Amino acid sequence: MRLLSVHAEEHLKHVGDITHRINLVIPHNALPGSVRFRHDIGIHSGHRCCCWHAHRHQDSTEWRALAGTDCPGPLQPTRLLTVIDKHSSTALLTDKYELTMLQASLADGSGERQVAFEVFGRRLPNERRYGVVAGTARVLDAIRNFRFTEEQLASLDFLDDRTLDYLRNYSFSGQVDGYREGELYFPASPILTVRGTFAECVILETVILSILNADSAIASAATRMVTAAGGRPIIEMGSRRTHEEAAVTAARAAYLAGFSATSNLEAAARYNIPASGTAAHAWTLLHTNPDGTTNEAAAFKAQIDTLGTDTTLLVDTYDITEGVNTAIEVAGPELGGVRIDSGDLGVLARQVRQQLDSLGAHNTNIVVSSDLDEFAIAALRAEPVDVYGVGTSVVTGSGAPTAGLVYKMVEVDGVPVAKRSLDKRSHGGVKAAIRTCRRSGTAVEEIAFPLGSEIPDVGNLHYRDLTIPMMRDGEVVDGLPTLEESRDHLVKALVSLPWEGLALSRDEPVLSVRFHGV
Repeated sequence: MRLLSVHAEEHLKHVGDITHRINLVIPHNALPGSVRFRHDIGIHSGHRCCCWHAHRHQDSTEWRALAGTDCPGPLQPTRLLTVIDKHSSTALLTDKYELTMLQASLADGSGERQVAFEVFGRRLPNERRYGVVAGTARVLDAIRNFRFTEEQLASLDFLDDRTLDYLRNYSFSGQVDGYREGELYFPASPILTVRGTFAECVILETVILSILNADSAIASAATRMVTAAGGRPIIEMGSRRTHEEAAVTAARAAYLAGFSATSNLEAAARYNIPASGTAAHAWTLLHTNPDGTTNEAAAFKAQIDTLGTDTTLLVDTYDITEGVNTAIEVAGPELGGVRIDSGDLGVLARQVRQQLDSLGAHNTNIVVSSDLDEFAIAALRAEPVDVYGVGTSVVTGSGAPTAGLVYKMVEVDGVPVAKRSLDKRSHGGVKAAIRTCRRSGTAVEEIAFPLGSEIPDVGNLHYRDLTIPMMRDGEVVDGLPTLEESRDHLVKALVSLPWEGLALSRDEPVLSVRFHGV
């Protein structure tokens, strides 16, 4: 629990004054930030300095303020107060045209029409066989935190007062359904459906797509790498090859896909992902003798003295053969691992394995890194590699940095609508989906059908529901899968694919989506 103080320094005459007078929050780090109060708190008038305390739960970016017990005079809170910090708000993670459409819809009354938007992909990038849904939990958080501060509203000088007032009081109150994280998807799969008024749904497009497109692209690439690794652990280490916040979310997506750990400490702290890392080449280069000559042994010894023999030593700074000899000489045969970060990794792994075994270090792992992707990992499948380290390729989606998902309107006032544009057609109507499978568990196809209608007849096949409720009346549904549960679900989903679906080569999607009744 984190604390902050909110001070109302003006004489308050009415209950609602608190929503207008307080505009500054001093958080735990003493950095002020603009806030907005979504609900008023009843108070007795006549007190010049009223102190409030706001509490923030660990898993939420919303601050909840309660009256302080040390306030002078009778101060009576009637209910909780939600405080929105400009740093947690997702409201400006959007495109201008969404707000200009909002303004026009409020002007002609169409903003109140009930609509449905659907997230889907027209095709899979790079002719891959399947895609992986990732980022759904982050989308729900983003929708919940889609609130405008006064400072943000002041920057929207192209909007009229009516629109600004609408945004000032904005809070999504609609419904969200879709595929859970860790689920597989294919072209036209109804991955996410957002229902509500046009006004409240249209402005969520960019933030939803930016999360799902990035996270799903990374998870899809990472899953292919995990498949190629054949059960060997993979460490995500791509933080230095992407945006600092993208590094955090990329680590999460990679972990969802089956990576064992990340080098990124923010990701480890934020999402409870195992962290991994020991030393870089700079550590070895740092240790030199007084005459300027290299002293690899000193670097290894210092690392062992600090981290123990279970650590991994980087042995390719100078000569790999000498590096391995020095590593075992310093650490002994119980050394945890050696890492190779350059050269022909397959050839070097074989040589290093033979060398380690000859030195009695039979249990010392070999970790390889250096521009690995799913194809390089597959090529190393037959080599004595124990752990892979992947950086650039995973955080950039291994050649497909976006999943290519779109957010399109599919229903207005209960009537299906659809685009007919060449190569950009959509299927109208709000949809749910099931995946059919044989008795063996092997998936056959997806079937999309009207949400809320009876499940289509699947004959002798079995089926599994793909669409689950995620938000109801603007509130996140209880009991949604955790990151660990989604991680386990993906493993099971991959097992259900026909064997050709796990191939790395380019081809048609391994499953198709059939529409029934829409």
